Amino acid sequence: MSKIFLYIRLAAYFIIPIVLILLPANYFDGGTSKCLSVLLLNQECIGCGMTRACMHFIHLDFTEAISYNLLVLIVFPILAFIWFMWFRKDYKKWKALKQS
Repeated sequence: MSKIFLYIRLAAYFIIPIVLILLPANYFDGGTSKCLSVLLLNQECIGCGMTRACMHFIHLDFTEAISYNLLVLIVFPILAFIWFMWFRKDYKKWKALKQS
C-alpha cells in the first residue's frame, strides 16, 4: 500500500463521519428506493431502511431510526466496530511507516 493511499484512507476515517454528522438526519429520507427487492419484486427486504435508520441513529434520533429498521440496534454497533478496526489496522501501518 502506498503512503499516499494510506494517508487518504486515514483522512477518510475522520472526514466521512463528520460529513454524515453535518448532513441533516433526514437527508436520505426522500427519493425512490434503490433496493433491488423493491424495484423488481415490489417487496421490502430485511435491509430496507437501514441507510435511513443509521443516519437517524448517528443523529441520536433513536425512535425514528428504529421506525425505519429495528435491526439498526444490531447493525450500527457492528458497523462502528468494523470501522474502528479498519482504522486501527491502518493506523498501525502508518505508525510502522513513520518509524522506518
